[in-house]
Amino acid sequence: MKKKLVMRITAVCMAVFMATAPISASAATILKVGSSGKGVKTVQSSLKELGYYKHGKLTGYYGDITKSAVKRFQKENGAVADGIVGKKTLALLNSAVKETSDNKSTKGEAVKAAKVENESSSTIKIASIDTSENMSGDLDWFKEVKYIWGKGKVAIVTDVDTGKSFEVKRTYGSNHADVEPLTKEDTKIIKNIWGGFTWERRAVVVQVNGYTIAASMTAMPHAGVDSIAANRYVRNRSAGYGYGINLDAVKGNGCSGVMDIHFKNSRTHSTNRKQSSQQNMVGKAADFIESLAAEL
Repeated sequence: MKKKLVMRITAVCMAVFMATAPISASAATILKVGSSGKGVKTVQSSLKELGYYKHGKLTGYYGDITKSAVKRFQKENGAVADGIVGKKTLALLNSAVKETSDNKSTKGEAVKAAKVENESSSTIKIASIDTSENMSGDLDWFKEVKYIWGKGKVAIVTDVDTGKSFEVKRTYGSNHADVEPLTKEDTKIIKNIWGGFTWERRAVVVQVNGYTIAASMTAMPHAGVDSIAANRYVRNRSAGYGYGINLDAVKGNGCSGVMDIHFKNSRTHSTNRKQSSQQNMVGKAADFIESLAAEL
């Protein structure tokens, strides 16, 4: 299994996503967590071109993912690594982007790719695994993960077999993470990976708060109604869950209810037991992370 996963990984360079125009210092003197708008998106574009911002989308929102990318850039370029974009960091970004555009061949290798067997050798799936983060592996849900990934926090999830990534928010769950896709586009990616909404277990990698964690996910939204306010008692909850509390906190994302992500030693809510089918996928994801770390 491990050898097959290693064979699927090959190094590729990121495509350049932004124009080379410099960031205007007057447009945003200070950008930090909570900031949003064009200035943030431009900073994300610059960081993406330089290989620091690994997320697939430019969100225009300055959250933990952007802060982490800024801190890595600052640390490697002699600035105070506070995760805040001020005048000095803007100047460093502008200089670095210009240098990169003048000589793109000097850009460092930043991502890993998963090459799917039985497909054309030219078909490469890009796995958005941030290899600069802590390659943590199979962390225990009850002892570690539930505290690392608090409710309300957004994480990047990458499917091991396809390398496709999407964002989810942890909104509920105590025995495992109950999550919701952040946007309709994230839901679309999930349905593309699973072939629709399904209880199928798949090995995934979860990146949150600087950790890269082995997990197992199903893609069946359940126990919610998107059109009604969260936490109210409602009827006809998704996936046949009937009457109960509406577990749907993220609205307008193209699905009703939550999806399950399991980690090492996590349990179901209904039976309070570990499922071997989930734990097997966690093990597969842990092997993938181990293989990826060995390639660094």
